[in-house]
Amino acid sequence: MDRLVNTVRPYAWGSVTALPELLGREPTGEPQAELWMGAHPGDPSRADRGDGPQRLDELIAADPEGELGAAAVARFGPALPFLFKILAAGIPLSIQAHPTLDQARAGFAAENALGIPLDAPERNYRDANHKPELVCALGEFEGLCGFRPAAEAAGLLAGLAVPGLDPIIDLLAAEDESEALRSALAAILTMDDGTAEKTIRETAEALALTGPYGDYAPYRRIARDFPGDRGLIAGILLNHVRLRAGEALYLGAGVPHAYLHGVCVELQANSDNVLRAGLTPKHIDVPELMKVVVFEAGAPAVLHPAPVPGTPGEDLYPVPIDEFRLSRFVLDGTDREIDGRTPQILLCTAGSARLTAPDGTALTLARGESAFLPATGTPTRLSGSATTLFRATVTL
Repeated sequence: MDRLVNTVRPYAWGSVTALPELLGREPTGEPQAELWMGAHPGDPSRADRGDGPQRLDELIAADPEGELGAAAVARFGPALPFLFKILAAGIPLSIQAHPTLDQARAGFAAENALGIPLDAPERNYRDANHKPELVCALGEFEGLCGFRPAAEAAGLLAGLAVPGLDPIIDLLAAEDESEALRSALAAILTMDDGTAEKTIRETAEALALTGPYGDYAPYRRIARDFPGDRGLIAGILLNHVRLRAGEALYLGAGVPHAYLHGVCVELQANSDNVLRAGLTPKHIDVPELMKVVVFEAGAPAVLHPAPVPGTPGEDLYPVPIDEFRLSRFVLDGTDREIDGRTPQILLCTAGSARLTAPDGTALTLARGESAFLPATGTPTRLSGSATTLFRATVTL
């Protein structure tokens, strides 16, 4: 087992204090947004096996079957198929959606053929993989997820009494709800700049007159953090979701979403492909976004962990894919044991946890610390008390 040294990404939307508090570090005064745990080449974790810190992606590439196990390599290929994160949002992230696997492969190949550098700001596809993801709140966590029913979105927009919103409200009245949502989003994102500037300003002014609670509250904050951004109106088309600690959301391909505030763990396929719709100064490719987004309305399903048969103390968040699997142990002083046939990352978010291999090798994780366990086939014993330990692995 390897204690991981992980990189913090300082995106502008990150919280100044949340990650330092979780990791037991002094704040730098700058936003700290994401702690990456895994082998994504953009910011791989590092492990020291006696010869100094080494990149986890390079350790895996040198011996894929030894690190990941033959079954995982046969199923997912010679790379760790997931990326694990702690995410701390101080202000909203961009409204975004992620491609299917086929869309990612086609988009990546097309942009490569055009000679667009991988780090170019106008690049949509930075790899050939899809990016389904699971977020699990560590405290109260707010986000936007999936489309509201068209009639509900139209009602919220109408309640603001902004004349510039009337054409969008009319589009939302179409008989085919999917087409209504598609047309409304397209109209928001392609509105001429002069009309957009006036409509967004008047929408923000109308929101400022609404109360501090209720349906409009998250959009008041968005208007404050992203003045003049079309994502303010686009966001009103989406469901507002508030998670409590331990609750989770699964986000499949094409689901539009934005994380607004709070700290969570996020487990996703090993990809960085994002198509944006607003709340960002970054590149927005409207035609490509419209190909990717799934225009279906409905309330998002909030996930709660369920006990895993045969593994006492382990609670699983069910997802419909196999590239990643997230579970949680709440250690209460009783020793637990986890299977060692798959590659996994363990993350402690409360208390401290001790990991012990059959040969007696042991490692203690404090709050905010993580470890990589190669697929050796041997079990690992977990011990500790008043401890929350997340387990990220794959399903075979």
